[in-house]
Amino acid sequence: MTPHTHQGPLQAVLFDMDGTLVDTERLWWEAVEQVAGRPLTEADQPDVLGRPVEHTAAWLGTSIGRPAADLADELHRDFAARVRTGIVPRPGALDLLDALAAAGVPAALVTASPRAVADVVLDALGAHRFAASVTADDTARTKPAPDPYRAACRALGVDPAACVAVEDTETGVASAEAAGCAVLAVPSLAPIGTAPGRAVRESLAGVTVHELRRMVAPELRVMSWNLWLGGSEVDDHRAKQLKAVLESGADVVGLQETGGTAAQELAEALGWHHHRAGENLGVISRHPITARFGNPEVGFYGAAGVRIAVAPGREVDVWTAHLHYTPYGPYESAFDGLPAAELIAHEELRLAQMREALARIAASSREDVPVVLVGDFNCPSHLDWPDVAWPVTVAAEDAGFADSYREAHPDPVAEPGHTWSPIHPVHEDGSGRPEPQDRIDYVLHRGLTVRDARTLVTGSPRPWPDVADNDWPSDHAAVVTTFALPPR
Repeated sequence: MTPHTHQGPLQAVLFDMDGTLVDTERLWWEAVEQVAGRPLTEADQPDVLGRPVEHTAAWLGTSIGRPAADLADELHRDFAARVRTGIVPRPGALDLLDALAAAGVPAALVTASPRAVADVVLDALGAHRFAASVTADDTARTKPAPDPYRAACRALGVDPAACVAVEDTETGVASAEAAGCAVLAVPSLAPIGTAPGRAVRESLAGVTVHELRRMVAPELRVMSWNLWLGGSEVDDHRAKQLKAVLESGADVVGLQETGGTAAQELAEALGWHHHRAGENLGVISRHPITARFGNPEVGFYGAAGVRIAVAPGREVDVWTAHLHYTPYGPYESAFDGLPAAELIAHEELRLAQMREALARIAASSREDVPVVLVGDFNCPSHLDWPDVAWPVTVAAEDAGFADSYREAHPDPVAEPGHTWSPIHPVHEDGSGRPEPQDRIDYVLHRGLTVRDARTLVTGSPRPWPDVADNDWPSDHAAVVTTFALPPR
């Protein structure tokens, strides 16, 4: 299947200047040492790094007994002279600015330095690379107050929550986070710790636009997969299952027909977390599982869920469900010719199972936590059959769940997304009748953004019963959806 993709919600990237884009922290440090007439120490960092000239001048004035205004002028002159002769872009800075321009993401300069110094740096870096610039001269308060970053967002017409600020000092980080931005911290002289909504890198070298997009809206790739009696019909099935999960790029997999032990065994082999529910259901996740939901002794059919921590302060509930396989609507339609009303009436058992799952989800969910519901529902979707309002998928939609595959591929004729069955081209009763192909496995969601969705089958599976050597160890196709979490 061809994946459906679109740009993420990153609206702008806001760069600090000194120590972040250019190696001026060292020049500023040297200028302060020159004016102070002594070497600076680590104890001086809070009053020197990331501070406006006026603050540092006032701090110096109290120790050397000179007027702050005179010291500010001297610091301006000394620092500007050093910038003109010694400016050096930080590793990766120009590459990242150019990548943002190519991706259509605007950049802004947000600095506590005065306009005169910022303009020298802008000329050196290329002023065309910046859609806006905010300096110490442009706001009543500068860093660590949020004013500079708020001013930059207003100038660009963007939402701070949809922006990443790139900073090298605790002072700048505090300013950006107070404004509501996600922060990529690239410490220059003093270390910066991690925190919710903050990433820390040693340098800008290798930082990508995709990485910055994920900071604003972290991604989660979810896979739904019926393992077909644990995979036991296929030789070396566990190794083939591991290979399929790894190649899918999934972060979390909702499993059905686990054969009891598959979730634990797969998770242990991958070094992931897992939840086993009953003999048939399980969830494996590369992200930590922080809560478990549903009846742990659920039978062969039913639903079970987990809450996973996707990123600091960002959680998602993931449920897996398996609904009863009989009576099977596509057979009743294709082989028996039943009309829509009878097909719908025969969904009573699956509908009851879905309603029970939805009730459990409602009881455990939190308003601020998105929910994903995956599974083998053993029934088609009302979005695929224009003449049959299949009640199981209608019930999920009524509960606020959207079908990720149909969001990505709205036309069921052009992109049917069949998951049943890659190994059954003909019905297994020996009659030779073509097997009805349909979409009965789903990744539904509430509160996320679909970035792409696809069905997955690896290799070219041989049809039943000659399946032992198949690379694909299931009788269902998997469904894999990549979501973006909402901005904070």
